[in-house]
Amino acid sequence: MKVMIRRSEGALSAYVPKKDLEEPIVETERDTLWGGWVKLGNGWVLHLPEMAEDTKLPITVNARKTGSEED
Repeated sequence: MKVMIRRSEGALSAYVPKKDLEEPIVETERDTLWGGWVKLGNGWVLHLPEMAEDTKLPITVNARKTGSEED
């Protein structure tokens, strides 16, 4: 699914246009963000693609949602 990752007021957030959903990123697998999973405030876990550590935000990426939470 397409997800826009952005930083506002020092915090990371993810926006899913198809669901019109914006949630804060509350936990990350890696310090560099890319190539690991991130957990959103609503409990969704998204796997982000590998990208350069210095990738500029905001950016839209293809992420995979995992877990049994409702879509």
